[in-house]
Amino acid sequence: MSRRRVLGLTGAGAAVAGAGVAGGFAADHWLHPTPAEAGGGARPVPFTGEHQAGIATPAQDRLHFVSFDVTTTDRAELVALLREWTRAATRMTRGLQTVRDGAVGGSPEAPPGDTGEALDLPASALTLTIGFGPSLFDDRFGLRAHRPAALVELPAFPGDDLDPARCGGDLCVQACANDPQVAVHAIRNLARIGFGRVAVRWSQLGFGRTSSTSRAQSTPRNLFGFKDGTNNLKAENTGALDEHVWVRPGDGPSWLAGGTYLVARRIRMHVETWDRTSLSEQEAIVGRAKGTGAPLGQVREFDPVDLHVRGEGGTPLIGADAHIRLASAQSLGGARILRRGYNFTDGSDGLGHLDAGLFFLCFNRDSRAGFVPMQRALAARDVMMEYLEHTGSAHFACPPGVREGGYWGETLFG
Repeated sequence: MSRRRVLGLTGAGAAVAGAGVAGGFAADHWLHPTPAEAGGGARPVPFTGEHQAGIATPAQDRLHFVSFDVTTTDRAELVALLREWTRAATRMTRGLQTVRDGAVGGSPEAPPGDTGEALDLPASALTLTIGFGPSLFDDRFGLRAHRPAALVELPAFPGDDLDPARCGGDLCVQACANDPQVAVHAIRNLARIGFGRVAVRWSQLGFGRTSSTSRAQSTPRNLFGFKDGTNNLKAENTGALDEHVWVRPGDGPSWLAGGTYLVARRIRMHVETWDRTSLSEQEAIVGRAKGTGAPLGQVREFDPVDLHVRGEGGTPLIGADAHIRLASAQSLGGARILRRGYNFTDGSDGLGHLDAGLFFLCFNRDSRAGFVPMQRALAARDVMMEYLEHTGSAHFACPPGVREGGYWGETLFG
């Protein structure tokens, strides 16, 4: 029996008392961000452009992610929905209702055209990002020949415990905002507009971004208490984004040039077991100091990682199975990804443990060369896997940005 399982069983009783308190705090924090959080980043983010917003955009603090199954088999009906979604998304990202006077200005005898919970709220830097899953490229809509070779079904990784109800989907929409109600409103209204043509397959709320995508942002902490994503790609490094994130002409079908691939993984973190692990062991597992975020052997968070630095007796300070070693570009032949994950807390598992963790999101130019080899290395050798359980997984191709007057997926369906 693994050390994690032993500690998890012995800590089950003690966790019961803390579950309600911690879960209640997370829920309250989700619904009521601090004044500083609510007031920051309220301005609109442009919806149109070369690339979709919500990828290299400075990561907002709240997430609502949804995966849809397409229920219509009519291609024209699907295209009409994408056009409607685009019009609604354009308005919502500007801080407007989905349609003019939608919440209260229409006929009192008809359902409102907007659900209304975002009335009087600013745009809160809302971004909406769409992706197309492998299952969309079947015979229903004549898309089989347009499926990119890189849009693979992700392989099974050692230690996966995937719930089919949290995997896959024909379409996904990622809503990020600095106000949780704005993000929830956006997804709720897209689902409402799509009624009869799409159905929600699964969804995930997230709070507290776990990475920074801009040099102007500080590095956040994950639920293990460590700074996360220090070495993440940044929006300001356009050359690195071109190399590792954006699909280039010639990489695959022309419709995806300027787009990217999105990987979503729901990762439950066994926080009770982690909390009973010594600080020195936690730091050895991660490869960083918990307080400063500095790589072991260095002083400051952003000091370059030196995988060769040794301590007394010549032992490497960053072990062979340390997380930052295995995830580093140096260990992966230069492969890098753009991370954009969020913490989550989804109550209790019924056994006295929090169902909490990381909703991992990343974007890369080709998941076969970026995410997949990275996850294989982590799943096989990372000691941190003793404390993690991957319960959901999905892979999507995100088309390029929307032109003025265009619509989501126009390069594919147009």
